[in-house]
Amino acid sequence: MADGYFIPSGHVLQVEMLSGIHRRTLGTTDEVMLCEFFLEKDAIVPAHSHKNDQAGYLVYGSVEMTIGGQVRILQPGESYAIPGGIVHSAKALANSLAIDCFSPPRDDYRTEAR
Repeated sequence: MADGYFIPSGHVLQVEMLSGIHRRTLGTTDEVMLCEFFLEKDAIVPAHSHKNDQAGYLVYGSVEMTIGGQVRILQPGESYAIPGGIVHSAKALANSLAIDCFSPPRDDYRTEAR
């Protein structure tokens, strides 16, 4: 349970969304959602799109990301921005950690949020 405006790390559950892809839904308001994604090496986020804008950055690891047909290999500290409706996918080239924001928040990720 969140403590007012603060969400202690130990209070946020990790969910394995797909094989090798783990998500923690962190701080959430009516307008924005913050999520942490741990991707095991060789894990694949299949091509998909959603109505939500998404912006994030790679904390560590290496991820091949495809956004709107453009392919890049992300290194730590690099970021990305995906407008709602754009098809995107990812493949972890190493164990990786990414932090993403969604606006509006994703209803399907709210189960663990405060």
